[in-house]
Amino acid sequence: MKMEKNMPERTLNKKMLERLIIIHNAIKAGMYPDVPRLQKLYCEQTGYSKVGEATIYRDIDLLRTYFHAPLEFDREKGGYYYFDEKWDFVLNNISTEDVFYLSAAKTLLSSFEGSPIYNSISDAINFVTDTQGFGKSSLLKRIAVAPAPKINIDEIVWKKLLEAIRNNYVVEFDYNGRWNTETSHRKVAPYQFLFDDGSCFIFGYSYERNAERIFSLSRIKNLEVTSEHFDLPENFDFSSRCGGGKFGIFMSDKAVDFVIDLYNDAREIVKERILADNQKVTNFEEEERTRVEFSSTQTLRVMEWILSQGSHAVPISPDWFVDNWKLTVETMMKRVNGIFD
Repeated sequence: MKMEKNMPERTLNKKMLERLIIIHNAIKAGMYPDVPRLQKLYCEQTGYSKVGEATIYRDIDLLRTYFHAPLEFDREKGGYYYFDEKWDFVLNNISTEDVFYLSAAKTLLSSFEGSPIYNSISDAINFVTDTQGFGKSSLLKRIAVAPAPKINIDEIVWKKLLEAIRNNYVVEFDYNGRWNTETSHRKVAPYQFLFDDGSCFIFGYSYERNAERIFSLSRIKNLEVTSEHFDLPENFDFSSRCGGGKFGIFMSDKAVDFVIDLYNDAREIVKERILADNQKVTNFEEEERTRVEFSSTQTLRVMEWILSQGSHAVPISPDWFVDNWKLTVETMMKRVNGIFD
């Protein structure tokens, strides 16, 4: 379907597309609807109490000029029709496969259910899938993710940060860190929202630390958007700060070269996943051991991942990292012995 390159004066939004689809479906069905009939259909199908006559006229003009709909008014039948019966509105031509993928995207975001971002994305996906005809959106039931903790985001904090990111405004807020639980006041240039393991973070430049930092939205209090504008760095993407590692939301100043030996079931992990961009895997079949080597700035997350593998993962290098791992394991053993002695 051909469309004009220039967008209409009014930005296309959900309500507008909703009206266009209702108008299109009525015309496509051969109902020859006039404007009063379209007003009534819109209210019946959406539950809204009213829609202006001028609004429907503008939507009809939009179909003609922006979407190039072959739309005419039949004076004898008193309503609109398409003189090219093969023409269709693009949203009515989304394939079943695409609807499936949209439904999958909604399901994969289910850990964020109840948060502002989930509600907005879910509404948009529901709108697109439900306009495709009865039954297609039921594909959502054929996709599932394992139950996981739900994200908890203050909607006011979310909306204020969204405003700041859209306009590159500096924000100020009170914050309790993961390790330093004392409340501190922070001034931050927000670069990106980050989502990981059921949690939401903001990545940006901290003026107090004179460095880039990550902040959990659930620990942000008393957030205010200032009128101070900042220049977004050309390379602001968080993933470029991870040193090639793919261990989630964490970063340090320098990339570390890791060497880890895997045993038993853990050997299969490097066959199924890419842990880092420069991952190198060596199998020692006679020893039933697999060695993985890679670089990452996500030191804490790498340690957490190794510990999650229990006795099946052993760090070999660097030495200081190995020493920290040993200390952690020894502390765990002391606590185990303290419980069962």
